[in-house]
Amino acid sequence: MKAVVMAGGEGTRLRPMTSTMPKPLLPVANRPIMEHVLRLLKRHGLCETVVTVQFLASLVKNYFGDGEELGMELTYANEEKPLGTAGSVKNAEEALKDDAFLVISGDALTDFDLTELINFHKEKGALVTVCLTRVPNPLEFGITIVDEGGRVERFLEKPTWGQVFSDTVNTGIYVMEPEVFDYVEPDVPVDWSGDVFPQLMKEGKPIYGYVAEGYWEDVGTHESYVKAQADVLEGKVDVEIDGFEISPGVWVAEGAEVHQDAELRGPLYIGDYAKVEADAEIREHTVVGSNVVVKSGSFLHRAVVHDNVYVGQQANLRGCVIGKNTDVMRAARIEDGAVIGDECLIGEESIVQGNVRVYPFKTIEAGAFVNTSVIWESRGQAHLFGARGVSGILNVEITPELAVRLAGAYATTLKKGSTVTTARDHSRGARALKRAVISALQTSAIDVRDLENVPLPVARQQTARGSAGGIMIRTSPGVPDSVDIMFFDERGADLSAAGQRKLDRVYARQEYRRAFPGEIGDLSFPSSVFDSYTGSLLRAVDTSGIAESGLKVVVDATNGSAGLVLPSLLGRLGVDALTINPGLNESRPTETAEARRSGLVRLGEIVASARAAFGVRFDPVGERLSLVDERGRIVEDDRALLVMLDLVAAERRSGRVALPVTTTRIAEQVAAYHGTQVEWTTTAADDLTRVARAEGTIYGGDGRGGFIIPEFSSVFDGTAAFVRLIGLVARTQLTLSQIDARIPRAHVLRRDLATPWAVKGLVMRRVVEAAADRSVDTTDGVRVVEADGRWVMVLPDPAEAVTHLWAEGPDDASAQALLDEWSAAVESAGR
Repeated sequence: MKAVVMAGGEGTRLRPMTSTMPKPLLPVANRPIMEHVLRLLKRHGLCETVVTVQFLASLVKNYFGDGEELGMELTYANEEKPLGTAGSVKNAEEALKDDAFLVISGDALTDFDLTELINFHKEKGALVTVCLTRVPNPLEFGITIVDEGGRVERFLEKPTWGQVFSDTVNTGIYVMEPEVFDYVEPDVPVDWSGDVFPQLMKEGKPIYGYVAEGYWEDVGTHESYVKAQADVLEGKVDVEIDGFEISPGVWVAEGAEVHQDAELRGPLYIGDYAKVEADAEIREHTVVGSNVVVKSGSFLHRAVVHDNVYVGQQANLRGCVIGKNTDVMRAARIEDGAVIGDECLIGEESIVQGNVRVYPFKTIEAGAFVNTSVIWESRGQAHLFGARGVSGILNVEITPELAVRLAGAYATTLKKGSTVTTARDHSRGARALKRAVISALQTSAIDVRDLENVPLPVARQQTARGSAGGIMIRTSPGVPDSVDIMFFDERGADLSAAGQRKLDRVYARQEYRRAFPGEIGDLSFPSSVFDSYTGSLLRAVDTSGIAESGLKVVVDATNGSAGLVLPSLLGRLGVDALTINPGLNESRPTETAEARRSGLVRLGEIVASARAAFGVRFDPVGERLSLVDERGRIVEDDRALLVMLDLVAAERRSGRVALPVTTTRIAEQVAAYHGTQVEWTTTAADDLTRVARAEGTIYGGDGRGGFIIPEFSSVFDGTAAFVRLIGLVARTQLTLSQIDARIPRAHVLRRDLATPWAVKGLVMRRVVEAAADRSVDTTDGVRVVEADGRWVMVLPDPAEAVTHLWAEGPDDASAQALLDEWSAAVESAGR
């Protein structure tokens, strides 16, 4: 059997290491990752191998040649352009068309038993066998579910935490029959998991999954690269190490000179012809490459030092990576997580802080203190985006410098000359940061339309009017000292998960586009924004019957930007409205949960005394809406969702509503009673937005004060919900308490459990296993439905080490019992 080694990837997440070196040539224990892979193939009799190459292909070819030194026969298939995982193998079809073949990545470290994998493939008579393994964090991989016989039931590429239903992932190692080439179009980008495998499963072809035992590490990040070195030295992976083990865990290669007064504390590796002087201290998990000089008094711990590096006296290297041909001068200090590219000069007594990236051929001056990357910078965190965009403490985590870099990265994802709409809330912090954002956009050849202080729905609507995207800066809801930088797409909706990943990649590489002097973007300030918004809203939403109804409503603008649009709206609606808290208050750009509650109580008192039909309370940016009925009682957010659903469905009598899967199933009863149906979505706002855009959607909401009125907009809009509600109440002549009373009571309970990141995938797999024969829904997380209709949902948090649980039953006691049962299951899996 022949093998295919895929060695064409650019390894962008590993820059600057891969700026001048293809990822498969990165050394692990002083030997290229791909050499470890080839030696594994040889051990299992796969000596005839085709190598697919594209990025820096000549370096790979020059290093391995025809494979004679390894006792193998290597040929190469060169891609003129990236063809994807399947397209690159298709490019080598001529050499593989006669028999089954094995596909393996040239940049993943593993010691799997490939012979067992091949035997499994033959025994099952499979067209494709996917090699699987279990990992703690499955987000960066493709999740795969197999049945008891090993047949693949489902693939999901690079899921969010809400989509994680297992910790069994696709390793990118396959055994395939040549018939699979019939499903791969030549000379175009095609992927196995995204394109070919779904088609094969659709046609019922035999695709099997083999869960391999052993070591596997996808060396795709700096952290995993350093971890792979440590794992080799610890003996966790069965690979060959060149050299002699002069004491337990201390490996020294041929020709190395280590002074007897040097202190070595293994496991560690010293490459051939390296020189370690007296009083140097080399500690655990350090790899010293070939021809490296380590001068006296220097200290290295968990450091990976590539070939031909000079480490000066008293230099201190901790948990860092040093590229080849780099000079680290006397008393320089390089901290944990830093990466220095090839052929750099790190001056005497300079300090390079943790997670800093220094790209190739750069000089750090003597005595310099470097806490941001040189030319290309990095924030050094795993997840840039949270639930509300990019969030953090003002001037601590979210600084003007960070805002500039984020805006520069966003601009780089857009075409030169595009227009971006910017906006903010009424806080001083948001005003200051927005100025930094505008400057970065303009100097990246982007025209800017600045709306200044407007409600969030107005910012979204204006963005959708011809802009390529938008940026809104606001105070984080309920956290006065934090801010959110929110990014919109061309429709004014939050960036999709794919859009976020694209921005994240550009930001991580820090390769920003800069405009030439004649390309600096323009800055304009649109006029009549509120009149435009109000006019569009009143044309789109049915307001018939309002003027004749004589309704009186109380509106609480909460001293936020939501109040800016009310004067032009209420007068044109023809409704008797009492507005409270209309002015802007810069010192209160958001409110705590306690302040919100007390505000609603006060609103209820005013509604009852004024004998109004109902009261509404906006959040400070006009995105969300809270309700008080005619008696002055608070309509809780989850009930408000059902009340509005009942009104909309009763009037429309057809169509569908978009609701997150955490919503009570009472919503299905309400919708079905009026001839409508529910489409369940994930808990992500962009998924609700996606369904709301589709034809036939009449309503959407999240049960937390967010309402979508699709005839006007596909995003949360408190003002649009307010106008829609007035029209519905006016035409039905029913009070909110009457509508609420006719809807059954829901019994949904929630609990949050601390769950370490390392076991989240395991927890979700155990939940699926514990479900056994019960119905399982994996729309978002895992929802298990009991035979009697009770259900529990388990959802990993995407940003925190937490797992969320919801349970619904016919009463609180039943829901509580179900919640307790599954909480115990989650906690036992996480131990």
